[in-house]
Amino acid sequence: MTALKNAARAEVDRHADELIGLSERLHADPETAWEEHRAAAAVPELLDRAGFAVTPGYLGLDTAFHASFGTGPVRIALCAEYDALPGLGHACGHNLIAAGSIGAALGLAAVADDAGVTVEVYGTPAEEGGGGKIELLDRGAFAGVDLAMMVHPAPVDVAEARPFAVSHSKIAYTGKSAHAAAYPEAGINAADAFTVAQVAIGLLRQHIPASARVHGVVTHAGDAPNAIPEHAAGRWYVRAETLAELAELEPRVLRAFEAGALATGCELTVEPESKPYAEFRADEAALAAYRANALDLGREFAPDGTASRMNRASTDMGNVSQVVPAIHPYIGIGSLPAINHQREFAAHCVGGTAQRALLDGAIALAWTGVDRALAS
Repeated sequence: MTALKNAARAEVDRHADELIGLSERLHADPETAWEEHRAAAAVPELLDRAGFAVTPGYLGLDTAFHASFGTGPVRIALCAEYDALPGLGHACGHNLIAAGSIGAALGLAAVADDAGVTVEVYGTPAEEGGGGKIELLDRGAFAGVDLAMMVHPAPVDVAEARPFAVSHSKIAYTGKSAHAAAYPEAGINAADAFTVAQVAIGLLRQHIPASARVHGVVTHAGDAPNAIPEHAAGRWYVRAETLAELAELEPRVLRAFEAGALATGCELTVEPESKPYAEFRADEAALAAYRANALDLGREFAPDGTASRMNRASTDMGNVSQVVPAIHPYIGIGSLPAINHQREFAAHCVGGTAQRALLDGAIALAWTGVDRALAS
């Protein structure tokens, strides 16, 4: 086992400069969900040169890809995310996720024959609200995989993912425009509908589980102060511990939006952005192996606390974990006091500490793949 792990590590180290370069290219050129055309082309380039069979536009999704190497009986999948946040760039470090998964795949490919593995990489678009992995699952991806893995940047190292289930919805109200001073009685104010809805949601929070989350943004609420807003739009997330709890909570939140429509006379439209993200089901054996491998690399796992709470963030990797064995550990990039989804965090996703996390994450995932193969 030591020889296999040493060989896998040596391969990651051999490609270190290329992996860091890939991460930095993605970081400098952020693309948002379903628009990651340049990233989807750049991320598998190293795999193609290493002899992987690469399929672009995988399963009909323009910004997805699949790559495979080897013919062993144990199928190990690495998930690469590369979408950025609107207005914030790579403030969740998906540039490091993509490069880390490519590094892990290269490390495993170097020992694929001896370990008896088939290495697969899934390029998974639109994690930030679009549910790319769910779309891939619905089209047959991940079937028969023995272990799916990725490692996610965070302020500190945390081994176990415990994300919320979440639904993502586009909310829109349609009213009627009128001159706000001359003919106010002729208007129906779509922006007011959001005000009523948000007050209702605020009052609802007293009566929902303490762990539940309801949050969103109004993305449009009118164009001119002297015209009553005819259209208003927003995006809202509802989070709960499990899909079952989410199914109970979401209708109560919807009634708050219906209250906005009823009170103002507006028409309400609710459009799901994707299927709900599921809670995560960690494969305990693989999680223990990753933890041991990370410790062997000198990583230190943080105790429970504010800095470690990124492991509660929702992810469509949860849906993958409901279908095949999976892990989704978090690797620290030394960003504190900056935390995920802040511009300051994005700035920490390149540079020395981020580079070390990228390579450590790739090696730890590759070693965990070896552990799974040899245990089979």
